[in-house]
Amino acid sequence: MEGFLDPLVNACLICDQSSRNKGAAVATTVEKIEEVLELVRPAIQMDGGDVEFVDFDEAEGVVSLRLMGHCVGCPMSRATLKNGIEARLRVAVPEVRCVEAV
Repeated sequence: MEGFLDPLVNACLICDQSSRNKGAAVATTVEKIEEVLELVRPAIQMDGGDVEFVDFDEAEGVVSLRLMGHCVGCPMSRATLKNGIEARLRVAVPEVRCVEAV
């Protein structure tokens, strides 16, 4: 698993650049979250899984995601969620404190 999300290390820069490219003054937190998920999704899909954004609790900083496909019941899904997705989201979107599967 190590290294499979390495291209996302600079996800915060990518989110900022894509927001500027769209002409938006500032991307909303949810837009930034969804942009990072779009970057993570191909790596997850390579293993037959997927991830869907469900909700963001602004007060708590909690992102709720639904794991799908092979991720359901996979023993590595928690590591993917915490070490992969959550780590990238926390770098790119400072408002995010943690990620949970629903």
